Amino acid sequence: MRRFKQPGDHVNLTPMIDVVFQMIIFFVCTVQLEKEAISEFIALPDSPHGPMIAEAKDPRTITIEIDDRGRFFIARTPLSETKLRKVLAKTVIDYGAAGPSIPIRIRADGTAEHTDVKRVLDACTAAGLHKISFVATKDKA
Repeated sequence: MRRFKQPGDHVNLTPMIDVVFQMIIFFVCTVQLEKEAISEFIALPDSPHGPMIAEAKDPRTITIEIDDRGRFFIARTPLSETKLRKVLAKTVIDYGAAGPSIPIRIRADGTAEHTDVKRVLDACTAAGLHKISFVATKDKA
């Protein structure tokens, strides 16, 4: 007995393939943007005896970088101390009650002065931010 093809016997995979390609493009672009937000010129200090903490990254996390000259950056954008304070204060206001729980990561160059790091800590405290962590390297690559 011969089976005849019915008009609805085939599955059109074109829309599914389109969606898969769009997802691939989205993830490639997202990873690239996150990578570009961090400066490779910051030489992180070593912390061979410090704990290795691998926490889930909160999408609200603000990474503040301090270079060896004491300049401040957020997403490679240079900021004065006054501008940094305004950005942090506005961020807390924008998030409302959840504002003070926004995580802050400080990536300071190993040769940065402690006074520059203290200025960033003071700006965070003035804005009401208290979830602050420092980034260092566990092992030299």
